Amino acid sequence: MLSIIETIAPIFMVIMVGWGLSHKKILTQEVSGPLNKIVFYLAIPVMIFEKVAHADFSANFSTTLVVGVLLAAASGFFLAVLVVSIFPVYPRHKGTFAQASFHGNIGYIGLAVAYYFLGDLGLTRASILSAFILILQNFLSVAGLQYFSNNEQTRGKFSVFLKNVAGNPVIISAVAGSAVSLAGIPIPEIISRFLHIISGMALPLALLDIGGSLSFPVIKAHWAPTLATGFIKLLFLPAAGWFLFTMMGVPHDLQLVGIILLGAPTATVTYVMAREMGGATALASSAISLNTLASALTYVLWLGIIVQ
Repeated sequence: MLSIIETIAPIFMVIMVGWGLSHKKILTQEVSGPLNKIVFYLAIPVMIFEKVAHADFSANFSTTLVVGVLLAAASGFFLAVLVVSIFPVYPRHKGTFAQASFHGNIGYIGLAVAYYFLGDLGLTRASILSAFILILQNFLSVAGLQYFSNNEQTRGKFSVFLKNVAGNPVIISAVAGSAVSLAGIPIPEIISRFLHIISGMALPLALLDIGGSLSFPVIKAHWAPTLATGFIKLLFLPAAGWFLFTMMGVPHDLQLVGIILLGAPTATVTYVMAREMGGATALASSAISLNTLASALTYVLWLGIIVQ
């Protein structure tokens, strides 16, 4: 357990450094905006491409792991839809609640935990798996926001799904890296070193950027639905994944990869999608902030359970 804490704690210490820099007006919006673009469109895609392209795809791909993770993620989404259908929730909050309850921050936090806890092999496996999860997350997020929207124009925005999938650099880099790996295309040493330098800045910058986006005042105003999203995202999804992995006979080392990605806190893109499709941006911001902080504890919990 101590080794798990020693792995997870520094990750969230870097996140809190990002929050501190934001609080001191060093990591301002003028800085964090371009920084996020560098991380999202360059550093993380390059890191994923490098890891996947250099790996043996067939040795690191597991059909049962992919199926188990997708079923667990989908079950979290439908549980959230059931919750907002039964309990009194503001209509504008329903789609955002469903999205925040299952759409995980895989690129910034999930991959960071996979790398620092499982090393290069874990990051490679998580990178391959991330493409499948991201496609499902974006599809169901748009579907939920459309279903609960009262705006007819918003209901027809299937283009949002296409943009978030076809234009998602994480998905593109994972697919491109897989193609290079499967085709056995050699990467020249000069290019390989270039990719390695760029990918080295991905995770530290991503964690700082996440910290800079944390907002504590908004949590107080939406604490009840935010806690509910955290229960589904941080506890139910990993539990569902663990159950499915056990039933399907997924090897223990692959279970860890799946649990780490399923246990990632609410993705920052939920705020952007809520804004684009008439959802509740304040609730999205609250879920991102609280669930990011709470995931420090739930990661220790789940990794401790699985490793034992």
